[in-house]
Amino acid sequence: MLQLASYAVTEANSLGRTHDEAAPVARGQFQRDRDRIVHSTAFRRLEYKTQVFVNHEGDLFRTRLTHSIEVAQITRGIARQLGLNEDLAEAIALAHDLGHTPFGHAGQEALNACMKDYGGFEHNLQSLRTVDVLEDRYAGFDGLNLMFETREGILKHCSRIHAERLGAVGQRFLEGTQPSLEAQLANLADEIAYNNHDVDDGLRSGLITLEQLEAVPLFSTQRREVEARWPGLSGRKLIHETVRRMIHLMVIDLIDQTRANIEAAGVRTLEDVRNAPRLVAYSAALQSPLRELKCFLRDKLYRHYQVLRMTNKARRIVGDLFAAFMEDPQILPPQYQAMAREDKPRAIADYIAGMTDRYAMKEHRRLFAVGEIH
Repeated sequence: MLQLASYAVTEANSLGRTHDEAAPVARGQFQRDRDRIVHSTAFRRLEYKTQVFVNHEGDLFRTRLTHSIEVAQITRGIARQLGLNEDLAEAIALAHDLGHTPFGHAGQEALNACMKDYGGFEHNLQSLRTVDVLEDRYAGFDGLNLMFETREGILKHCSRIHAERLGAVGQRFLEGTQPSLEAQLANLADEIAYNNHDVDDGLRSGLITLEQLEAVPLFSTQRREVEARWPGLSGRKLIHETVRRMIHLMVIDLIDQTRANIEAAGVRTLEDVRNAPRLVAYSAALQSPLRELKCFLRDKLYRHYQVLRMTNKARRIVGDLFAAFMEDPQILPPQYQAMAREDKPRAIADYIAGMTDRYAMKEHRRLFAVGEIH
């Protein structure tokens, strides 16, 4: 096992689990967390949840599952370089999207609009709710009973109102302190993954072009390097070589800048990390190129008319389902009917958020399509 830095999370400085359990055999506590996440129902469902392109639009595009695996790979690699707890960092990365709705951000926006009078909906909070409450696997407790630092990392951001209801895991949002470096790292690894892989999927779909990306310095500079190294290279190999260099550039920049930040802040312990400014970061030189890439993806891919058509359809499906279940909760599956007797809107949000893209479309047909009677 690699030597961890003095400011990394360990089993010794962890705040542990909500429910006491016997120590795991032949693995560590954070390995147990990772394993529980991978074996969870919510994790399996990510295979059929949208990243950008709805699942039925093509088999080659990324889903929430493949995205989460890619985030975990980037997170674990950087964690090793920084002497952090790789198992914790990987567990956070694998769990970060467990609460995401079907249809990506369109589904989240639609469900949040439906829940506006009932506390709202936010996928980070739903991811935490999933591992704390909704997973139904163990005799001794609800949820997965994950370590505090894993739960803390899943909760990337949170309003003060919600933080006040979450107990210890929400306390940092009230006090203005920071999560572990492992949590900070998983957050930015998520960004590295989706920025680069959305470029790849956008090109594969034909919704954006190499010609358009010439206006994005972060891409065009790396493309020139690839073409200089392999004159005449084209097609998928050109794209892949360019994207992998973009990922490498961001990863190395993040490692170097984070090391410098840790040294400048004089961080020696986990408590120092919590009381310092945010330490995992890109360099100032990379900030502008990253903003340009994000703006390009927003304007040319996420707002492409073909993506917006599916976005509008997704909003309608989620809105229709929520309205139908609110009007008659007896048409919910039995387990959610029981939950609805305690809090009908939240039970409905739990049910919809847990749906895959294709299940949501199928459920919508069952409820609204003429001739669907099952």
